[in-house]
Amino acid sequence: MRKLSLSTMLVTFSLGIVGAAVLGVGIGGISLLRRLADDRAQAQVLWASEGAVEAVGRTAERLVMGVQLLSERPTLHRLMAAGDADAVRAYLADYQRRAGFSNCAAGMEGDWVSVGTEPMPWPQITDDDAPTGSWRIHRPTPGGALVMSAVATATDHPGLHVVAVRELDETYAERTGGKVGLPVTILAAEDVDHEGLDPRGMMHRRSLEEGSASVARVGSPVSFRAATTLRDPSGRVVGIVEAMLPAADVDAPLARLMRTLIGLAAAVGLVMILVSLWVARGIAGPIENLTHAAVRMGRGDLSSPMPRAPGRETGTLGDAMEEMRERVLRLTRELERRKAEAEAVLTGIVEGVYSVDRERRICYLNPQAAAILGITPEEAVGRFCGDVLRPRDAAGERPCERSCPILHARFRGSACATEHVRREDGTWRPVVITSAPPATGTDAGEPGPLQFQVLRDETEQEASRRLRDAVLANISHEFRTPLSAQLASLEMLREKLPDMATPDVSDLVSSIERGTLRLTQLIENLLESTRIEAGRDSLRRIEVQLDRVVEEAVEFVSPLIQQRHQTLELDLPYPLPVIQGDPQRLVQVFVNLLANANKFAPPDSPIRVGGRVGRETIDLWVEDQGPGLPDGADGVIFGRFVRALGTEPEAGGMGLGLYIVKSIVARHGGRLEARNRAPGTRMCVMLPRKP
Repeated sequence: MRKLSLSTMLVTFSLGIVGAAVLGVGIGGISLLRRLADDRAQAQVLWASEGAVEAVGRTAERLVMGVQLLSERPTLHRLMAAGDADAVRAYLADYQRRAGFSNCAAGMEGDWVSVGTEPMPWPQITDDDAPTGSWRIHRPTPGGALVMSAVATATDHPGLHVVAVRELDETYAERTGGKVGLPVTILAAEDVDHEGLDPRGMMHRRSLEEGSASVARVGSPVSFRAATTLRDPSGRVVGIVEAMLPAADVDAPLARLMRTLIGLAAAVGLVMILVSLWVARGIAGPIENLTHAAVRMGRGDLSSPMPRAPGRETGTLGDAMEEMRERVLRLTRELERRKAEAEAVLTGIVEGVYSVDRERRICYLNPQAAAILGITPEEAVGRFCGDVLRPRDAAGERPCERSCPILHARFRGSACATEHVRREDGTWRPVVITSAPPATGTDAGEPGPLQFQVLRDETEQEASRRLRDAVLANISHEFRTPLSAQLASLEMLREKLPDMATPDVSDLVSSIERGTLRLTQLIENLLESTRIEAGRDSLRRIEVQLDRVVEEAVEFVSPLIQQRHQTLELDLPYPLPVIQGDPQRLVQVFVNLLANANKFAPPDSPIRVGGRVGRETIDLWVEDQGPGLPDGADGVIFGRFVRALGTEPEAGGMGLGLYIVKSIVARHGGRLEARNRAPGTRMCVMLPRKP
């Protein structure tokens, strides 16, 4: 039997397909397209209603997570324990705005502090059977909107309850509809008409009775509607989520499609005949073979060679694809080899290594870094690095925005920082983070260049060695001048004591006393800096008389002030209120400020100590008539080992005074500000009256 040629088969097949298509469109196309359009519309509204229910579930998850995070905030614990309702309300309002709650409240021993204006039965919500960390949906007011609420109890303060609510009102339904692409309505279960004959109401009743979704084409004008039951975590049906699609949105495209199909039927027949004739010239077979080979290569089969193709064009295509296959095979083997080598290096080194993208989301975490953080790599990948490491600097602040080594490395080329990270088990661990600049040569379509960090565990021994070296270096550098001056004075006193008059002896003793005071101040600053750096600097909390604090500081620095013939003017309110704090640390604050004023102020000039008592703070300041602060120095002079270059006297200190003053004031809940005055500088300490 004679076999048909490829061209004949292609032409015959094309004509048969076109004829069948035209016949199918003419006989059953309209009814089929109508049924398909109805099915698609019903599936669309059903998907939208179920998607809206899933959106409510995601809202519940965010609500539970948000209220749990709020219940663990130390700031909230402290404010509730202090009983400061206004501060608690302001804190809750800020958290509510950032978390997207409709309302939230915190209660302790029956006393509730809430943010919203609408009253809520907070005790009833917390006394509900729903366990802490869960959520529920209820209607607090008859005829009102459904409300989703979540309750959490603070782990460290069992008596502290935190409640957050999210109203499932029309605004929420409109926003949810925008997410699923169709208008959405949320109805309470008790609002469903259980007796009427309205098709929509019957659809709602059927959904409630069967506990599943129901779809119907109802209403006038006609629309497709789907109702899905809304349940709380206990499985109780609390409402109906309904999605709606107007039938006109389906009928109009269907009519246009029918008209288009009729016009395309004839055009497709002609095109198919022409295409079949063209393919019949011998291209279909070789192209089909090359296509199959390309599909195999795309699926990872690089070992099978490309088939030989006849003809100049198809032959060239086959040769090019064969060359591409061999090249891809070599590159794949090389990449696998390099990947294995890099993986061996990263898993074999002692230090932890992790990489982040442009948004500082973790893309890779080697086992050593995971062990340091107490987390698995799978749990860390994709999360913001600050949420995984949860770092704190020496001042106890989160450095992710102001002093992040990753951000610094993007501009400086590399950066290194010592931070305390919090492991998953709640323990703190000191680490040294070294960050490299972002990698270059990222391919198009990738999220951005990766940036690698080395995470080195700083053990107690390494921290002690580092602090010891820093202290010894500072001592050897800064103690040389005062000790040399004291030694010279003592030698002169020993050699010339029998021949010296009483005033000369007094001058030498005064010089030795001033040197001793200077050394004492340096030692106190060094020790305080070491304690701050090691994270071991703690404060006592006792009643402090600020008058006595200033008097002790003045008495301490009086010899230094007399040496330069300066005058000290005190103008303090009497009496100053009593505050809670560490008197020894506060004395150190004013000793450093007065010593700075003595150093920068010219001889024979006044140094003023003043104050003011406000409603919430007590402001105390030290003024001098020195050269003032250089431009832009007010933002950096409080750093460690920072000196005011250009205005620093020749016998300056180590740049620790203001760093220690700021740390002590901050741990008392206060602030330190440096202000230029005409002439001189004012250093203002603002301490809270109620810590």
